[in-house]
Amino acid sequence: MKKAIKSGAVITAAIAISLAGTTVSFAADATAPAVKKVALSPEQKAAFQAAKAQVKAARDARQAAIATAKASISTAKTNFEAAKAAATTKEARQAARAALKAAVAAAKAAVPAKPTKPVRP
Repeated sequence: MKKAIKSGAVITAAIAISLAGTTVSFAADATAPAVKKVALSPEQKAAFQAAKAQVKAARDARQAAIATAKASISTAKTNFEAAKAAATTKEARQAARAALKAAVAAAKAAVPAKPTKPVRP
């Protein structure tokens, strides 16, 4: 019984020490110096606004390309279903599937990469 009480006290002490260590580390993080924002020059502000506009235009162009790709993929799927239904041989079905895969790959390739956000100077 005494052994169980002693081991429980040791475990409790270890937990208390570990918790005290974490609160000290959180306190150290909280006292980090605040970064002061600096006013941008008119040239920097104009360059940043231009970069933001460029990213917005690229984002809109990407969304339009995605919509076009979705439409072309939908058309390709419809063509595939019709070709598959009309196919009488295994080779014809495989050719229809290959045509669908090629159309999907071409549609995906037409979508530009995501634009990266500009970094504030």
